[in-house]
Amino acid sequence: MTNDQITSRYKRYLLLEKGLAANSIEAYMTDLQKLIAYCETHHVAPSLLKREHLEEFLAILYDEHHSPRSTARLISGLKSFFRFMQLERLREDNPAELVEAPKIGLKLPVVLSVEEIDAILAVIDISTMEGTRNSAIIETLYSCGVRISELTGLRFSDYFPNEGFIKVEGKGSKQRLVPISDVAIQKIGNWLPYRREIDIKKGNEDFLFVSSRGKAISRITVFHYIKQYAEAAGIKKNISPHVFRHSFATHLLERGANIRVIQEMLGHEKITTTEIYTHIDRNFLRQEIIEHHPRNKKI
Repeated sequence: MTNDQITSRYKRYLLLEKGLAANSIEAYMTDLQKLIAYCETHHVAPSLLKREHLEEFLAILYDEHHSPRSTARLISGLKSFFRFMQLERLREDNPAELVEAPKIGLKLPVVLSVEEIDAILAVIDISTMEGTRNSAIIETLYSCGVRISELTGLRFSDYFPNEGFIKVEGKGSKQRLVPISDVAIQKIGNWLPYRREIDIKKGNEDFLFVSSRGKAISRITVFHYIKQYAEAAGIKKNISPHVFRHSFATHLLERGANIRVIQEMLGHEKITTTEIYTHIDRNFLRQEIIEHHPRNKKI
C-alpha cells in the first residue's frame, strides 16, 4: 500500500470511526505529512518504522524549534496513527507507545476583565451593518463561552431566543445546549434587520452570522475585527476570539459558579481541562487579598 493510500484511509478512519471535527482531522493530517516526509527522505515505509526512527524524527523537529506543546500533540497523533495501522493489520506493534511526550508547563490563558470587554464593545460603531453584527458576535462569544468554530457555524435552527439557549456543535460533532444572555439576544435582534438586506448565497441561508457578501462569517474575519477593536480600545493583551471563552469561564468561576456547570457549558469532556480556570481563580483571590487585607496595606 502506498503512503498516499495509507494517508487517505487514515483520514477516513478519523472522520467515520473516530468522529473527529474537521479542525482536529486537519491537525492530525498535518502531523502525519511530516512523518511521511521523514519516511520518504529516509527510505523507510511507515509499516517498518521503529521507536528509534521516531526518536530521530522528533529530534529533527526539536532542532527546527518545535514547541513542547506542538511536539506533545504530534506524539499523541503518532500513537493514534499506529493504532490505526494495527487495526488495519498493516503492522503488529505500536512503536510510538513508549515514546515520552515532553513536559508542558502550566500556561495560563489570557483573560480580559469585564471592564476591558466593555471597552472593546464601546469602540464598535453600531450605526453600521458590520459594527452591529460584530457587536452581536463578541457579545455571543463572551455570553456563551463558545469556540470560534461553534460561533461561525451557528444556525438559525440552533438559535432559541424565547427559551434563552443556543445549540452548538463542538468537538467530535457533539452537541450541547448553552444559555445565552438577554444582552446577546438583544444585540442579535439588532443585527437581523441588516441581515435581511443581504443577498445570502445558496447554502448559507441558515447561518446566523454572515458577511456582507452573503456567506457564513469566517474565523479569520472575526479574528481581524477583534484585533482591530482591542487596539482601538488601548488593550495591549494578545487578543483572539478564544480569549472571550477564557474570560467567560473565569468570570463565572470568580462569581461562584460550580466548575461542573462550567465544564458542561464549555463542552469539555474531562474536568481536568476545565480546572485550568481554578488556577486563574486562585490568582484572582490572592490579588484580592493583597489589595484588601489590612496586613497587606502599605505603611
